[in-house]
Amino acid sequence: MMKRLRIVLFAAMFLFSGLSARAQGSYSKSFNNIPPTRILFVFDASFSMFGQWQSGRKMDIAKQMLSGFLDSLKGIPNLEVGFRCYGHQFGLEPQRNCQDTKLEVPIGKSNTTIPQIKLKLRDIVPRGTTPIAYTLEQCGGDFPDTRTRNIIILITDGIEECDGDPCAVSLALQSKGIVLKPFVIGVGLGANIQSLGCIGKYFDVSNEANFVSVLNIVVSQALNNTTVQVNLIDQSGRPVETDVEMTFYDETSGAVRYNYMHTINDRGVPDTVILDPISTYHLVVHTIPPVEKHNITITPGRHNVIAVDAPQGFLSLNMPGGNNYMPVQTIIRKSGDMKTLNVQQFGQTTKYITGKYDLEILTLPRIYMSSIDISQSKTTTISIPTAGQALIYKPSEGPAQVLLEEKNKLVWVCNLNEKTLQDNVMLQPGNYRVVFRSNMAHQTIYSIEKKFKVEPGGTVRVMLY
Repeated sequence: MMKRLRIVLFAAMFLFSGLSARAQGSYSKSFNNIPPTRILFVFDASFSMFGQWQSGRKMDIAKQMLSGFLDSLKGIPNLEVGFRCYGHQFGLEPQRNCQDTKLEVPIGKSNTTIPQIKLKLRDIVPRGTTPIAYTLEQCGGDFPDTRTRNIIILITDGIEECDGDPCAVSLALQSKGIVLKPFVIGVGLGANIQSLGCIGKYFDVSNEANFVSVLNIVVSQALNNTTVQVNLIDQSGRPVETDVEMTFYDETSGAVRYNYMHTINDRGVPDTVILDPISTYHLVVHTIPPVEKHNITITPGRHNVIAVDAPQGFLSLNMPGGNNYMPVQTIIRKSGDMKTLNVQQFGQTTKYITGKYDLEILTLPRIYMSSIDISQSKTTTISIPTAGQALIYKPSEGPAQVLLEEKNKLVWVCNLNEKTLQDNVMLQPGNYRVVFRSNMAHQTIYSIEKKFKVEPGGTVRVMLY
């Protein structure tokens, strides 16, 4: 049975690690470029492990099962294993020791550490209390590198006995990116199951015959990645949206786990990506504006489908005849919201999530458009006239302003540079006035006003003397 299990684990890790490497852009044919997976077994050797289970004492059964199982991990590429124990150094009398935990075998290559772990297991005798929180806290320093897949597998028959908060400690380790979500294997816990579920992914071994099966499931999940398909759904419920980057964050730590460009494959369906099933994910699809989905859990050993509503249409900005002077930018905002979503240049067509948007076109004068509708798979085209050029000449330095004649009102457009004698201003077609006063004049009556008209694509010269 152990030999068969070893073959299954090795084959699974080879397959999924290879897929993961290719998905991340690595086409190496070896395991040299794949980060190692580090598993730290945390073993309960508190006095309660002397308790009777089904065919014998909990400690004897757990030792035997774990020792035999460890043999199946030998030779798995890029796997490193360590062993920490608690409750085995000090007795309950005269006073229990709530710091009774020790890293018995530091994390290292599995072929080296597994024989050492088996020797330690053989000699361990249950003696003391159950300092789970303190033990987990110490585990944070057991991993030599936080940039790898660091996994804790806690095997215990009891609950926290030292007033610590193992759930908070586990969350802190995950939030700091030190470890992924731990696995907890409860040995005949019974009514105490719920108290450990918040530490990590919990497995209850109520029957000793299931112990190795649970270990198999846990380690398989720890070693293997899982296939996932992300469906970006349009307004008709079809998974046809694509060509947008997706970021998978760890929901607990906020760390970036994966980046993929969404792709429709040659069969016309969303392509498969590879994810680690241990983490809970926060997915951000970088549409404009982005769409998000929180608390995504992956079922190991099966193909998972994540559906995200992302209906999109197009906005095309057009200037007939082109613009020979400078690119015209447009600020895009969600209708009624001042937050800038994008700055789009005229001459471009860009995808947006369907809905209504406000546009601020950065011409002189500004052009404001409200509630522009973007519909599913349709292109909304916005056109504005080609700008013209006003060459304004001043006799001396001094303040000057350009005003637009609009419905019997004068609307400020821009200030000219006080220090220059010539200004080149790109303006939308229309009727304008420029008002100037020399710095050498100290009375208002010396203000100079000139009217001028700007034609599309034309040039007008304005002399202020």
